[in-house]
Amino acid sequence: MRIGELARRTGVTTRALRYYEEQSLLTAERSGSGQRHYTESAVDRIRLIRQLYAAGLSSKAIAELTPCVIDGKATPELLQRLAAEREHLDRRIADLAHARDRLSSVIDGASSSMHTGAPCRRDA
Repeated sequence: MRIGELARRTGVTTRALRYYEEQSLLTAERSGSGQRHYTESAVDRIRLIRQLYAAGLSSKAIAELTPCVIDGKATPELLQRLAAEREHLDRRIADLAHARDRLSSVIDGASSSMHTGAPCRRDA
């Protein structure tokens, strides 16, 4: 498929797809006239790349971590790196959950204040 179709099917811009190529996250075959052509598997690869970006990984980290997804090859070093990235995500998830809990407390205090007229709690 051509770059425009891949962009439509994945919801990313053609500019982003070109960037993914520059970062060695995606490859395309070139026609005689230089047009990019992608395989069907590029759709799933783009979805994976977007998930990893959304999780906070850099393009360099994604490029280093995805070979086992693409070609099925893994090394002990790759497994260690994947585990380290998962631990990093677990810490971020815990931090986000804590921030959410604090925000819930602030919302509860503001809601109570709105109904009772009492000042919002300062320990939220």
